[in-house]
Amino acid sequence: MIVVTGATGNVGRPLTRALAEAGQQVTAVSRHAAAVPDGVRHVVADLTEPPSLEPALDGAKALFLLLSGDLHAAGARPADVIGQAAAGGVRRVVLLSSQGVATRPFGPTRITMRAVEDALRDSGLEWAILRPGGFASNALWWAESIRTQGVVAAPFGDVGVPIIDPADIADVAMACLLDHRHTGGVYELTGPEVITPRRQAEAIAAALGSPVRFHDLTRDEAMAAMTQSLPAELAEDTLDILGSPNPAELRVSPDVQRVLGRAPRSFADWATDNVAAFR
Repeated sequence: MIVVTGATGNVGRPLTRALAEAGQQVTAVSRHAAAVPDGVRHVVADLTEPPSLEPALDGAKALFLLLSGDLHAAGARPADVIGQAAAGGVRRVVLLSSQGVATRPFGPTRITMRAVEDALRDSGLEWAILRPGGFASNALWWAESIRTQGVVAAPFGDVGVPIIDPADIADVAMACLLDHRHTGGVYELTGPEVITPRRQAEAIAAALGSPVRFHDLTRDEAMAAMTQSLPAELAEDTLDILGSPNPAELRVSPDVQRVLGRAPRSFADWATDNVAAFR
């Protein structure tokens, strides 16, 4: 049995589906009730309360751990989830961490995630750590304005980073869950090229077959919009990277190719696959 946390999200959903299609027994975990693929068991649990995971971990051999907002919740002890997994008999954990643990190690959110990584390394379990940069799916923040106004509003329109398709993260996670050759691996996951928000808007327009106008937001305007759905610290960290990526954040990593034997998908590929969200 493989347990997938965050199973209804942009990484967890394709990972759950791919594992099920490969014939694996899968338990999908999310905070709320949700539809899952046929044959997949679903368990509602809250990662800010690790004991709530106990029913999901029963009989599990491996865990994909995606902490998401649980990492930043008041009073959260995300490293406790590692102990809960070990106590439940899990032998292998694949942790979705962040590129920023290495590229910006002193930010508050990065310090917390580093502590989770360290807890996993010290747990005695088999492990692999995935450190993606920016997600292509963050472009879904623009879906409503594209549908209603034909516009993308974003800061730093001509500053790019090599964002990654979450489906590629899912494919790497699946490889790490199933293949012991990846035990002890730390993988930096990026897309195949640096791409700016302005060029992302152009790629979405090409997928739609209709114009999309780009509107450059100020940092303050972007901050106000982002804090409606993100903790302020995380929004600040994200804007720091988007506005002034350092050389490590601009680097195109070979790790997707190394694990999967193929190049990562481009943002244009992601836009084509997800064009329905923008119509």
